[in-house]
Amino acid sequence: MRLSLSQEQRQEQRQIMTQRLIQSMEILQLTLQQLEQRIDRELEQNPVLELSSEPTTEPSERISQRDSEVDKNTDDDSFSSDEHEPEIRFEHAGETEEFSIADEFAQNYADTIDETPARSQSWLESQDVIRADIFSNVECPSETLQEHLEQQLDWFEISEPLRNMARRIINNLDPYGFFPYLWEDFLGANHTYDELEMAREALALVKRLDPAGVGGKDVRECLMLQIDPNSEYAEVIRVLILFCLEDIATNRLPIAAKKIDFPLEVVHGAVAELRHFHPLPGTKFRRNIAPVIEPDLFVERLASGKYAVQLEEGRLPQLRVSRFYRDQISNQEVDKETKSYIRKRIGSAQWLISAVAQRRETLLKVSQAIVDHQTDFFDKGPQALKPLKMQQIADVVGLHVTTVSRACDGKWMSSPQGIFPIRRLFSGKVATAGGEGTIANDVVRSKIQEIIDQENKKEPLSDDAIVKILETEGIQVARRTIVKYRKRLGISNSHGRRRWDS
Repeated sequence: MRLSLSQEQRQEQRQIMTQRLIQSMEILQLTLQQLEQRIDRELEQNPVLELSSEPTTEPSERISQRDSEVDKNTDDDSFSSDEHEPEIRFEHAGETEEFSIADEFAQNYADTIDETPARSQSWLESQDVIRADIFSNVECPSETLQEHLEQQLDWFEISEPLRNMARRIINNLDPYGFFPYLWEDFLGANHTYDELEMAREALALVKRLDPAGVGGKDVRECLMLQIDPNSEYAEVIRVLILFCLEDIATNRLPIAAKKIDFPLEVVHGAVAELRHFHPLPGTKFRRNIAPVIEPDLFVERLASGKYAVQLEEGRLPQLRVSRFYRDQISNQEVDKETKSYIRKRIGSAQWLISAVAQRRETLLKVSQAIVDHQTDFFDKGPQALKPLKMQQIADVVGLHVTTVSRACDGKWMSSPQGIFPIRRLFSGKVATAGGEGTIANDVVRSKIQEIIDQENKKEPLSDDAIVKILETEGIQVARRTIVKYRKRLGISNSHGRRRWDS
């Protein structure tokens, strides 16, 4: 094998993404809360970036202005408020020198001057009320399973060693409330007989605590601990748990009744009571906090009947480049290294301001195109949702489909139809009967849910029967499509939905 070096010319076209382009796409993909955090971080790291005191309007006010000023072509954002402020002159001789000194100080030390407007006492008091109201609605930390169980130990008059062993067992329960350990693993290989007896007594005590079922080694024992001995179905439930849990999970009650040799109506009553048991009692104390949804976009109906989209910009700070640092570039007393650093910081600040403005323009353009396509959805509701793909929106607004995807990612919309993710307005299509038209997948899913809700549970509809019902409504779908949509809706098959009353 021979190795050699050679030169050749080759013409090719490649797409190279610059660092700024990558960062611009990241800004576009950020949600409102993430963008706020990004801006706060930039304000801390970049000294030339500062907040502007220009007021912002609320979304509803901007929409009303847009509706009433349709013919207005002036872009107010293209003018700087500092350039159009009237110059105030003081002619009194005694005051001219003082204001000139103040003006010189403001120019030289602009970054040290707090331009925050003075607040009245009533405004400060109102903010205190708002903050107090916010803290009063903050959720308190929820009680854990271990805390709940340890508090119940105080109800029992037991020795301190037994109490400590019970606490040890409680603190070793898994998140489901199970105690799946062998005594050798829990107590150690060299445990004594007295320690083993105390541990067994402590575990028996823990199994008596609330919620019922804690301390069991598995699901079966957990369910057995929840049986009410005074129930008329107590013995039947015990046998069902031992031998027929799989049959109950798949709704095969006749098979379970034949296994345990009990009448079907008795098994049906026992299963109805068993369904109130909790197989994982420890999960009741899990703290599942739903994320806070903050809409990025607002949709309101205009007087003309159309729908307008506006961004939630009231919370975003207005940014600008510090005039003080701009002046330092032309200052002869500043060294080259400092000027180079300032130029880089100014470039970074200007890029951020431009990226935020580009994000705003792209979001408005994309969301408005989506809303215009789904006008019937906002007028009539989910049943009027039209099939829509991102490529269609990309073709309308003249952007790449990946840009449209980033603009919609994680964004929520507030509209007359409620608050929902923008991606909900995108839906695949299903051909109607005869292939003359199409209908959105979401509409088909809602019709399947409606058909199943109205069926006779003693004789539930098969997937083939649902296909025929949809055909009578002009919707042509395959059986496998029904199965796929039914599983996405969390609906079992016809056998699992059947009600066994006799």
